[in-house]
Amino acid sequence: MKIYQQPVQLHQRKRGFHLITAELVQAFPQLAEIKTGMLQVFIQHTSAALTINENADPTVRLDFEMYFSKTVPENDPAYLHDDEGPDDMPAHLKASLLGSSVMIPIRNGRLALGTWQGVYLCEHRNDGGPRRLMLTAWGE
Repeated sequence: MKIYQQPVQLHQRKRGFHLITAELVQAFPQLAEIKTGMLQVFIQHTSAALTINENADPTVRLDFEMYFSKTVPENDPAYLHDDEGPDDMPAHLKASLLGSSVMIPIRNGRLALGTWQGVYLCEHRNDGGPRRLMLTAWGE
């Protein structure tokens, strides 16, 4: 079994849901060496998240942002943790709802995503800064 690990730093993005699938593949050429395996993508932050969803229609990503902003609003007076501004605690809650990692099958050196699937960086801060990911792939 082969095991590869690669840290990746993504450039800063504005708040929203951003497709990063192509960046992941470009940053991790070792994928081509795995015929059958798995890729774990893990984000090393508590105010951004990862998910897999629609990769063709950009309005889906806009609707994701609208839904999460309505579901977990800013400026709730009940929040105790607001050291970094009004988007701080909501960002932590949104990240926990979505999760810090995704698993993707690898088949013949390529990600075995569905036809309309892509990996999203879910940026929940107005100024989250660059985001660090750890990519780990294993297989035969």
